[in-house]
Amino acid sequence: MSKAYIIEIHHRTAGIVASDQAGDIGGFTFFSSDRAFDRLEGRVFRSARDAERAARALLGVNHHRPAQEAVHGAFAV
Repeated sequence: MSKAYIIEIHHRTAGIVASDQAGDIGGFTFFSSDRAFDRLEGRVFRSARDAERAARALLGVNHHRPAQEAVHGAFAV
């Protein structure tokens, strides 16, 4: 079963990360929903939190937000 999470940075939806537990790649693949985050498109991260950190780094955002605000458990695919 796949799991997907929305990554939101400063009220902007950066993208979605999806994990396919049955897949060979493992980890979470990033799908950009905003041009500012297109450099992360298709990149695989060990966790949704790592993807969030990478998205924050692209915008130069350094502070930490609580997990429930930053990475939303959106849906299981």
